[in-house]
Amino acid sequence: MHRLLALLCLPLSALALTGCGNTVSTAGFKGAQREVAQTIANFQAAATAGEEKKICTEDLAAPVVARLGGTKRCEAAIKSQLTEVDSLEALVESVTLGPGGKTATAQVKSVHEGKKATSSLTLVEEGGKWKISGLG
Repeated sequence: MHRLLALLCLPLSALALTGCGNTVSTAGFKGAQREVAQTIANFQAAATAGEEKKICTEDLAAPVVARLGGTKRCEAAIKSQLTEVDSLEALVESVTLGPGGKTATAQVKSVHEGKKATSSLTLVEEGGKWKISGLG
């Protein structure tokens, strides 16, 4: 479980969290691509507000929550990881929909403690909503 946390939760938090009121912009995206970017913005907002339950029930895909041991353990893991991140800036640079339009990959550029990085987040459509399923 610790390896999964290291591979998923901390990088997700590091990618999506911002401090000082910054938000992920969904401008420039339309349709399903905008919905994907909005999911990342929602994750960021919930993380900034310390809403672990919301992250685990609304922003992360069910298989991710299950791998973390269910909703309560997911909440505890996210809470623990959120204490590790002070602030950073993030920008969704692009969103690519997979075949059939049920999966997506978002390129997210982040700046944390002066270091720039671009990472991929994978998302899946689950129950009519986009949810973060991992790092791609």
